[in-house]
Amino acid sequence: MQGIVRASIIAVVVVAAGVVWQGPTATEASGDPLTGIAAVSAGFTHTCALTTGGGVKCWGWNGAAKLGNGTTTDSSTPVNVTGLTTGVAAVSAGDGHTCALTTGAGAKCWGINNAGQLGNSTTTGPGCNGFCHTTAVNVTGLTTGVAGVSAGGLHTCALTTGGGAKCWGFNGSGQLGNGTTTDSSTAFNVTGLTSGVAAVSAGPIHTCALTTGGGVKCWGDNFYGQLGNGTTANSSTPVDVTGLTSGVAAVSAGGSQACALTTGGGVKCWGSGYGSTPVDVTGVTSGVAAVSAGADHACALTTGGGVKCWGFGPYGQLGNGTTGSSSAAVDVTGLTSGAATVSTKLDHTCASTTGGGVKCWGRNNDGQLGVGTTTGPEQCFGFACSRTPVSVLAAPKPVPVGGITELAEVAHSLQQANSHAFDHSIRPWWLAAVVAGTVAIGVYAASHRRRLRRDG
Repeated sequence: MQGIVRASIIAVVVVAAGVVWQGPTATEASGDPLTGIAAVSAGFTHTCALTTGGGVKCWGWNGAAKLGNGTTTDSSTPVNVTGLTTGVAAVSAGDGHTCALTTGAGAKCWGINNAGQLGNSTTTGPGCNGFCHTTAVNVTGLTTGVAGVSAGGLHTCALTTGGGAKCWGFNGSGQLGNGTTTDSSTAFNVTGLTSGVAAVSAGPIHTCALTTGGGVKCWGDNFYGQLGNGTTANSSTPVDVTGLTSGVAAVSAGGSQACALTTGGGVKCWGSGYGSTPVDVTGVTSGVAAVSAGADHACALTTGGGVKCWGFGPYGQLGNGTTGSSSAAVDVTGLTSGAATVSTKLDHTCASTTGGGVKCWGRNNDGQLGVGTTTGPEQCFGFACSRTPVSVLAAPKPVPVGGITELAEVAHSLQQANSHAFDHSIRPWWLAAVVAGTVAIGVYAASHRRRLRRDG
């Protein structure tokens, strides 16, 4: 049977040897919920989780090998990262790459490496036509002495055990913070921040750091005022965020924005939608334990274990059952308590629960929600999504349809029917950039989604 199917949009009907099989739909996705999770990190079109046993699992789009399982095959349910089933202390999912902090205080990264963002002294790799690593590699010079790691767009930053900040990768806007706009495939010290740093957060093309004195400094792209210093001029070295030289407990660099958690439990944000200096966010001026800034939305974990989100919401990434946007924080449906961590990135959000599970919401056309499908559970403006949190599955269960109960039989029937046509959704900007060799244009497009929408 000849057929071209849009696998991400409609079900496939295959007739083979008298057996009819209908492709899995959103309502057919089932399985046991993922358990044993300590923390979660949402990436561009993928998600990764740290297990309580010190391992890393990832799911979603894998064209750039950012799932780290030795392949470039997508997965809508979690897969183990090769070589990292134990010995990991933290994980950070970036745009096209992922990094982990080991219990031995080392940094490892995997995925796309076209700008040196893996930090292994190269801009190449054995996969993706020479541009990626499908398994984790050591970051040169940082196999020990690392206290934290943050994967951004095409760059990565680390906090050292000595309280310094180091960055590597693409540097077109000065996001490495070393006073230049020259890329580097090895870690460089951030100017003026070789000590006195408590945390670092890498956004798509800007970076922010929390000092041990409770202040915030940012550097890199500043088109929307995301450096928070009252200007829109880029800076290749750290600048103080206006009004936040003290009194801050955490910072998160998002797409064209940044947010900070104050020691008083409130949230302040700056950049796109806020202005070039920090402002209070309605609904989260107190009682907050953590904050995560995404591309065009942000979320907060409350001290009571609840999650609140605000900002751009057409793919359900605010998690309140709608596709509307909100400048004020709204409660995430079903997560007013019981959440342990929260993480945002592009168009989806995930939270780990106190019970060791993971719930995600927002866009799902690449399987980044981890529910065993890329066609649902719902549709938001033509894209797979979920407007409310759904549980990440450990693995999908075969669903008996038309007498076929085993996935292997389904695959065999499909092969006999010669119906192997797939239509993939639009992929992240940086893949086109790699193919065309125009990395800078790709970075610009990814970081300035809101600007491109406004200007057409």
